[in-house]
Order: sequence, then structure tokens, then C-alpha cells
Amino acid sequence: MSRIVIAENLSLDANELEFSFLRASGPGGQNVNKVETAVQLRFDVRHSPSLAEDVKRRLEKLAGSRLTQDGVLVISAQRFRSQERNREDALMRLGALIAKAMLRPKRRIATRPTLASKQRRRDAKEKRGAIKRLRSTPAD
Repeated sequence: MSRIVIAENLSLDANELEFSFLRASGPGGQNVNKVETAVQLRFDVRHSPSLAEDVKRRLEKLAGSRLTQDGVLVISAQRFRSQERNREDALMRLGALIAKAMLRPKRRIATRPTLASKQRRRDAKEKRGAIKRLRSTPAD
């Protein structure tokens, strides 16, 4: 059973990834019309034994429209002329997405505004109000 290294501390089983090849769109002349160089990588996020549950949740959120209703992440690559380079590109993009999902977001520590910042805010509001009062029509 071969494994594909995605990040430093993560590798996926080759059976978890499904590659399909199709003809690329755009310019390329005869090559684009006869050779299936575009790659579509499918990775079932929800049923992957290699990922932790919190990483799966973050990955689903990061994937956005690339995630199907069934929880399958679909990455299409057609940047290069060769199938092999597009396959590597799709794997690199999957790796970058998973690496980003593996980063735990820092918890925000609630803080209160300082007395000086409150004073600066009040002074700014007072100054702005004074400018607006000067614009109004004078009262008799």
C-alpha cells in the first residue's frame, strides 16, 4: 500500500485519492484536441481515515465550492501541457489546502479598551461633532 506525502507530518493512502483525466480547455492547438492532459483529483474528506475530525471540519470550510454535497473535494488542474505535471499540481494544491486546514486558529483573548483609548475616542467624537455643528445654520 503506497502513501503520498502531503505535508511534513501527513501522508495519505493512494487509495484515498481518485484521479480522472480529461481534455483541457483553452489554447493548445492539436495537442489540446487529442490528449487528455487535464487532471481532476477527487478526495473524500468526510471518510478519510488520515485526517483528524477538526482538520476535516476546517478543510470543508476552506474548500468552499470545490466540495460536493457528499463531502468530496474536487481539484481540477490544467495549467500545464503534460498530464504528469498537472497531476503534481493538483497534489500540491491539495497539500497546501490540507496544510492550511491543519493550522489551528488562535483563540482570541478578550481584552478591555484602555482608559487612554477611551479618552482618544471621546475626543475624536467631540471634535467631529464640533465640525458638524459649525456646518449647521446659525440659530437666532
